[in-house]
Amino acid sequence: MARVLAGEVQLGWREWGRGDVTVVFIHGNLASKDWIELAAPMFPTGLRVIAIDWRGCGDSDRPIPAADYANYSMQQHAEDMLAALDTLDIGYCHLATHSTGGIIAARMLLMQPQRFGRVFALDPVTPLGMAFNADQIGLFRAMMASKELTRTIMATAASSLFVPESMAPNAVPRFREGLGEIPALFDRIIEQTFGVSEGIWIGTPVNLTLEKESRELERRMPELRHPHLVLWGEWDGWIPPADLRAMADAMPACRLVVVPRVGHSMNLELPALYAGYFGAWFGGLPA
Repeated sequence: MARVLAGEVQLGWREWGRGDVTVVFIHGNLASKDWIELAAPMFPTGLRVIAIDWRGCGDSDRPIPAADYANYSMQQHAEDMLAALDTLDIGYCHLATHSTGGIIAARMLLMQPQRFGRVFALDPVTPLGMAFNADQIGLFRAMMASKELTRTIMATAASSLFVPESMAPNAVPRFREGLGEIPALFDRIIEQTFGVSEGIWIGTPVNLTLEKESRELERRMPELRHPHLVLWGEWDGWIPPADLRAMADAMPACRLVVVPRVGHSMNLELPALYAGYFGAWFGGLPA
């Protein structure tokens, strides 16, 4: 288990490949660096890909959450990532993100724009943030107490992996046939998810709601001039497509692509396709 010092915390991290072009992967909520492990062996040669766990997730430290979850804010995660890059001596890199990793990356880009090149964003939470009501936050609390509920909800983040009828209310999600290594990784991910900090379970929806209410990042979207390729799976029920269109319209170099027959997590659902997009966006870049 590799860990890197990032300010006051140690963060878990993994590395794939060797090369002069470095890409740093920032995962989504309730997730970890392992979400790209099936895709990573298919990335182009010449890329060095590093994935870092947020505080509270994966192999990272789990600080006790503050009463208002301020120490698990999107700004805090961004500061952690920048500190980890300092320790790893990565002065310049590109970013790949998934889900809530997208809004963390936005804060990183605004804090140190010169440090980053291209961004590849899979079903990102946009700079608009997301609003969660009391009932929705209550569902996260219920997930903390039930591995079965956690698996059911997390299945909706990778919906194409499951038999459609098994995704009905009160049903148990059942994998489709012929998925190879994917079900074993998904089941391991559920075990990881069930061990994340309360600062992740509750702090993330609380802090994403604050981002939505403040509109700070929404107003700053025109400052995000880094080239972005944004993918949205047409079966993704988590990220509103209207938010992605607003992001693509407001940011000067942002291209939005809708991918058919995939949900919120192409990196899990179709790792070869994810690796293909990844390679097309980052492969062949000058060192």
